[in-house]
Amino acid sequence: MTELLSAARLLGLGTPARPLVSELDYLDLIDHGLPVRSLERIAAVVAPTDTSFRYRIVPKASLARRKAGKRLSAAQSVVVARLASVWARAVRIWKSEGAARDFLYRKHPLLGARRPIDLVLENEIGAELVRGVLGRLEHGSAA
Repeated sequence: MTELLSAARLLGLGTPARPLVSELDYLDLIDHGLPVRSLERIAAVVAPTDTSFRYRIVPKASLARRKAGKRLSAAQSVVVARLASVWARAVRIWKSEGAARDFLYRKHPLLGARRPIDLVLENEIGAELVRGVLGRLEHGSAA
């Protein structure tokens, strides 16, 4: 299973009746707006004790409106999908949610002493930098 499909599963996407067959199915779902429950799922695993974490992705007032429609915007969905992708990779490399969480929330010297979680939420370039550090860890380079 690819990292993207692992992230999609983490977000609760795909059902036995309508499984995600490819990454393009996942992309279509993101483009149309992920369910609000996908945000709740990723927030629960990445920041289980921080009830306000979800508001870093979707502001509180906007989330209240989105809950009524049950879907996130495409832009919000991209951030949720990006976070899920990095999370899935971090858990795979670190072998536990606790260790992955510790990595994401600790300042890293290869990231200019910034926290990986902040870079991932900021934009795709930040997420790529974090993926680069994870790749170095996975392949045994100094990280």
